[in-house]
Parts: sequence; C-alpha cells; structure tokens
Amino acid sequence: MWWHQVTIFGDVIVTGPAALAILVWLLAGRLWRPAAAWIMLFGVGMLLVVVSKIAFIGWGIGSQSLDFTGLSGHAMRACAVMPVLAYLLAQGGAQRGWRIAGVIAGIGVGVLISVSRVMLHAHSWSEVISGGWLGVSVALLFINMASSHDKPAFNAWLLLASLLPLFWISRGEPAPTQQLLTRVALRLSGHQQPYTRSRWAPPVSLALALAQNAAGAEMLAAT
Repeated sequence: MWWHQVTIFGDVIVTGPAALAILVWLLAGRLWRPAAAWIMLFGVGMLLVVVSKIAFIGWGIGSQSLDFTGLSGHAMRACAVMPVLAYLLAQGGAQRGWRIAGVIAGIGVGVLISVSRVMLHAHSWSEVISGGWLGVSVALLFINMASSHDKPAFNAWLLLASLLPLFWISRGEPAPTQQLLTRVALRLSGHQQPYTRSRWAPPVSLALALAQNAAGAEMLAAT
C-alpha cells in the first residue's frame, strides 16, 4: 500500500498539473525564455516516452534481453518535475548550497517514485532507469539554462500553497494512459492485438543452448 501511495505522485494526474504549475510560475515571473525551454524539454521527454510505448505495443519494438518495452512515464515525469519544483521553490533568497540541496532532494523524490514502479511490478529496471535518466536530463538542462537568466524571488509559501491541490488530486484514480496508448498503437499499426511481454519466447539458458548445439553436432557427425 505504501508503494501505491508513492507511485501515484508520478502519475500524469499529479505530474501533469505540476508541470503546468511550473509553466504558470515562469510566465507569471515574465521568464519567457525559461518558460519556452520548459515546454520544449518536458514536451520532448513526454514525446519520447509515448513513441517508445507505442513502438512496442503496436509493433513489438523492444528488447527481451533487457526486459524493455518502453520508457517509464512515471519515472520520466517524476524525475523531470520534482527537481524543477525544488529549484523554483528555492529561488526566494536561499543560498546556493540550499538550492543545490533542494535539487538533489527533488531528484531523490523522483528516484523513489521510479523505484515504486519496479516494486509494484509495473516496469522493469531497464524501463525505470532509462525513463528516470531522461527525466533528470530534462530537469538539469532546464535548470542550467534557467540559472543564466535574471529571475524574480518567488514566494516559496505562495508556491507551496498552489501545490496543495496536488495532494487532493493524488487521491483520485490513475489516468488511463496505458489504455489510450494501446488504442492509438493498434490504430496506427493495424494489428488486432497489442504486443505484451507474454508474446516473447521464453529465454533459453546458456546451458540448454550449449546442450542443443552439442546434440546437433553429434547428429551431423553421425550422418
């Protein structure tokens, strides 16, 4: 149950409004270029997640050896949004060391949410690590770019107050994103059934493969 409570904060019903809140804060501060950068970076991250999932669901493009069926959207969104939220909250006069600590803490929260996906058997480690890496890259690229611009001192208490509705939203049902992606993938691919892990052949162990090769060599020698 604890992992379920953690993982919901990576769902699009929470991270979507949070990403929008970041954009609103930037626009309210008249930070036009950082706002545009956030839209672009977060949008590219989401696009890569969607494309990777549709590629597997519709055409089976993935990796059985890595147990990879697409980037984890929860991991990408959490690792992108949480550090940026922490970065903006720390702009109200906090020293540089505290701002760095805030970003690191944000990444830590994103990683915790990412791990919850594995604990709940929703994703493999390869999917979570790749999705989390993409999200952290989005966050750090944005922070690096935004740090070079003049920025107003955001009122941290006001920003925190604007985030309180997210805790109420987190009590709702997860967004049906997988069902939507499945419908889109099947429409694009023209297939009747989605690809799933169950359609992969069982992995062949090294010992069994060697035994099969040896048996084949004996049959050839006998003939």
